[in-house]
Order: sequence, then structure tokens, then C-alpha cells
Amino acid sequence: MAAAMRGSGVTVSGPHGRGYDGRVDGGSIAPVVLLCVPDDAIAAAADMVVPGPLVGHCSGVSTLDVLGGREAFSLHPLLTVTGPGTQFQGVWAAIAGNSQRALGLAELLAEILGLRPVQVADTDRAAYHAAASFAANFLVTIESAAAELMATAGLDRAVLLPLARAALENWGRLGPAALTGPVARGDIGTVARHRAVVHSRTPELAELFDTLVGATERLGARRSISDPIQSEANSADHGTSGAHHSGDAPPARDRPADDVESTS
Repeated sequence: MAAAMRGSGVTVSGPHGRGYDGRVDGGSIAPVVLLCVPDDAIAAAADMVVPGPLVGHCSGVSTLDVLGGREAFSLHPLLTVTGPGTQFQGVWAAIAGNSQRALGLAELLAEILGLRPVQVADTDRAAYHAAASFAANFLVTIESAAAELMATAGLDRAVLLPLARAALENWGRLGPAALTGPVARGDIGTVARHRAVVHSRTPELAELFDTLVGATERLGARRSISDPIQSEANSADHGTSGAHHSGDAPPARDRPADDVESTS
């Protein structure tokens, strides 16, 4: 995030190591300190910062209480960040602030990065973040399981990418109506053969497979109740097609940003 902010014209020092107290070169105090640390380390990192700066965190699940009684904000891009080349444009981000100034800063930083800011109530933060884990973290777990089983057939995970991308894009357009495959069609014999080969070749994945079959059956049943005509049409369709949609990122405000001190 520090690299992205620099690229957008924000003055940033760091990232700094653990124990950073908010001072910059020459001993002056940074106006803003943004903590990019694990959730369980936020409170301790915030305690190290001297009085004065606005302090923010990048946690999705944490409220501002974890930062103590100081003026504070949070900025959580709804995105997997794996390196300095991460692109934030057009991505949603949960923001919060315990003052108008702090909330305004969070919104400004989001817009500078091309993020689409949205406020999430404190009581909804855990649900918001758990949903994000389903959408990203668990997706990687499932795709890795698929790749492990595919490897037993002598094929690389790359062969799964077009299928996975199409399924995700179709879900984005259609929601549960995008569900296809043998479970959705009620192909009991095929599901039984799948179960047998998973238990035989990758027994460590057997529990996950059975859990996903059950969840898929429940999703298919709900879809049938809500839209029986669409469900019947999908049950006859053994193919998958992809579609892509992307929106324009919101424009950044045309004014200089506050300096930001980033610590990780």
C-alpha cells in the first residue's frame, strides 16, 4: 500500500518495522500513521505511537476501539494484497473514522488509491470480514484442492484456470443461478464416482469434498425454489460460459493529500 500511495503522489516514509513510534527524520512527528500489521498486533503497535498523529489500521474485522482513545481511522481494501505491484483501482474498501477529520482522511486515501469507499457498522465488521474470507481465502483453498486432485491425473493447475474464471464471472453476473455441474443436475452416479476417487487418491480432501457436496445440494435446492424455470434450464446445460464486467474507478480528489506515515 505504501508503494501505491507513493505512486499516487502521497508523501510516505517507511514501511517501518515493529516498534515504530511515529517520528520521522529529524525527530518531527508524522501527521498520520497507518498500521499494516496482523490484527492481533494492532493494539500493541498503536501503543508505541507518540501522541499527536491520526492513527489508522488496515484490518477488516477490527473496529477503532483497538487503537485506544486517540483520533483514529481505518482503511481496509477488499482485495488480496500480495506485493508492491497490487492495483487498487475500482476495488471496494471499508472505511471508518471516529471524527469527521479522521473519516474524511480515510475517504480521501481511498479515493487517491482509486478505491470505492463504503462504511461498515462495527457490529457488521466480523460478518463483512468472514464473507471476504469465503470469497478469497477459502477460494484459494478450494482451487488448491482441485489442483491437488488434478495432479493425480497428470495435469497442471493451469488447465483449471479458464473454468474457475468463467465460474466466478458467471456467479458475478447471475448469483446462485450460475451453479452447474453434477450436484446441481442431480447426477447421483457421477457424484458417487467423484467421491470414490477423492477418497482413493486424496483422502485428506474427502471431508472437504463431502462438505462442499452438501453445501452445493442446499444451494441448488434454494435456487430451485426461488426460480424453478431457470433451475430446470441450468440442469440441462452441461457447459459454462464466461463474461466479464468492470466498472470505472472513482476519480481521486483534485487536491493534495496529507502526508502519510506507513508502518508494517
